[in-house]
Amino acid sequence: MSTRNALLAAASLLISVAAVSAQGPKLGKPITEADLAPWDISIMPDGTGLPAGAGTPAQGAKLYAERCSACHGDNGKGSEHGAAIVGGPARASLDGGKTIKNYWPYATTLFDFVRRAMPYSEPNSLSPDEVYAITAYILALNELIGQGDTMNAQTLPKVMMPNRDGFIVRFPDRI
Repeated sequence: MSTRNALLAAASLLISVAAVSAQGPKLGKPITEADLAPWDISIMPDGTGLPAGAGTPAQGAKLYAERCSACHGDNGKGSEHGAAIVGGPARASLDGGKTIKNYWPYATTLFDFVRRAMPYSEPNSLSPDEVYAITAYILALNELIGQGDTMNAQTLPKVMMPNRDGFIVRFPDRI
């Protein structure tokens, strides 16, 4: 193929692609604010976005036994199906050993993760009170709060996690 023919072929291909791109593939439909609202549930480190509700470690222990222990084992020690959420080395490393106490920077991150992704088989299915209770139980197992403490939108952001300073803060004005 001559250089001239190759250039003409490339130019016509470019024009065709540009014409298709301008129209778009016409797949799906635009998402609306109402479609997005149920999934717009992000929680910031300072507690912004936390819902109303509350829970205690005692309430969380019952829920954990029903909804979490099959994967994370009794008392959060882990199993063949899920990671340990209690114990581990004093500091997490790239090689592993990441648990709630030695790795996670904010208690609000734990709430956000449980709310969004747990239980594994039914993500985003727990009520705010259930998430607060399970979060309280996990924090109590890790000896980060007392057995009699209640977690809610005011108390959860105040829990000081041991690895709080182990991360680069993306939103320093929100801590």
